[in-house]
Amino acid sequence: MTLILGIDSSTQSTKALLVDAEDGRVVAQQTAPHPAGTEVDPAAWLAAVDTATDGLLERAEAVAVAGQQHGMVALDEDGVPVRDALLWNDTRSAAAADDLVAEMGGPQACADAVGSVLVASFTSAKLRWLRDHEPERADRVHAVRLPHDHVSHHLAAAGTEAFTDRGDASGTGYFSTRDDAWRPDLAALALGHEVALPRLVAPGTAAGKTRGGAVLAGGTGDNMGAALGMALQPGDVLVSVGTSGVASAISTTAVADGTGVVTGFADASGGFLPMVTTINAAGILDLQAAWLGVDHDQLSDLALEAAPGAGGVVLLPYYGGERSPNRPGAAGTWTGLSPRTTRAELARAAFEALLCSLADAVDQLVAATGQEPQRVLMVGGATRSPALQAMAPAILDCPVVLPPPGEYVALGAARQAAWALAGTPAPPTWPATETTVLEADPTPAVREVYAQLRDRTVAWTPAR
Repeated sequence: MTLILGIDSSTQSTKALLVDAEDGRVVAQQTAPHPAGTEVDPAAWLAAVDTATDGLLERAEAVAVAGQQHGMVALDEDGVPVRDALLWNDTRSAAAADDLVAEMGGPQACADAVGSVLVASFTSAKLRWLRDHEPERADRVHAVRLPHDHVSHHLAAAGTEAFTDRGDASGTGYFSTRDDAWRPDLAALALGHEVALPRLVAPGTAAGKTRGGAVLAGGTGDNMGAALGMALQPGDVLVSVGTSGVASAISTTAVADGTGVVTGFADASGGFLPMVTTINAAGILDLQAAWLGVDHDQLSDLALEAAPGAGGVVLLPYYGGERSPNRPGAAGTWTGLSPRTTRAELARAAFEALLCSLADAVDQLVAATGQEPQRVLMVGGATRSPALQAMAPAILDCPVVLPPPGEYVALGAARQAAWALAGTPAPPTWPATETTVLEADPTPAVREVYAQLRDRTVAWTPAR
């Protein structure tokens, strides 16, 4: 048996899967938590990957890391971070993103240059924030890496040059999806001076070796890893319900959406992964459960007691600001509350808001790509909820394919590792897993009232 190791260095934790390279069967898995917050000492990720891979790394013949996109790991000449990493969900760089878009010639020019219109999440916006708010630290920056680059380099043999892949690179704001190459001039524009960028590793090739001599693949971003892990094909739309909400689709052509709604990322296998991302997703349910004093199973039970439409209660769930639509200063907004409002209706409104936000994301993706989905798949921890399963096909207005629970980002990293080990033209084909198809009568009125609230609400920042 040939064993490979796939690692998911996510916002919340590191997950490591030891996998049989022949059929994708998971042999062993371990995890280690990450600190909470939107800025984190990168050393925490390195400690977590050491813990999660302990006893597994030495058994693997090939390794790959998929990680959270966009995060800024800024290093000095000695390779030491000049500050804690700013993560994708840190919105302090919203104004910096607007400034960079203007300097690049406006939204469409920006999308033409890098595939996407910059928002606060992008690495380049965080570099500009660093330049403007912490200039002494900005002056010390010699190299910039993404979270997965930093973890991969930690595992690499001594002397290995820093590396990344086109998929994760396409979320920086200084990579051209059209030319498949870095734009170092845009990194310098953001930071105020030139900066070293990792070498780009071509899909399916090895970046080097680990300290133990295993093949080390280039790694990728978490969304690109999930697409590999699920073996997505053109015509598939994947909806992921995690810390963020994501609707993505495999495409053979690049997207440059000047409206900024669709980010035109590259994928990890030579194609493209256009995507619509929301900042608020599973956390909507976490917060509602906390407010109602219930666990997630009880929240689901409560929500299913209420009728569709939640008795007129509607939630716009932009608790942490929002990226799609781009409202970084927004706050959560409730309407339709009355003395007759029940706990069950409050619970259901949270589920409906989450799904309406994701349905908007799917619609926006379809409009930008011109590709009608042949299948809509849904993954993420929140999909275990019976309430989410019951409401998803009704609000998305189509059957929803529910793969079995799994660590698909880490599995995608494992598939990339197997590909680099084999040296074949395409990733290995593993047996398909059984899926569940969810169906329900559509509830268009739920989306209609949600859209009315969305379109009439002015973004505002609450007093602190």
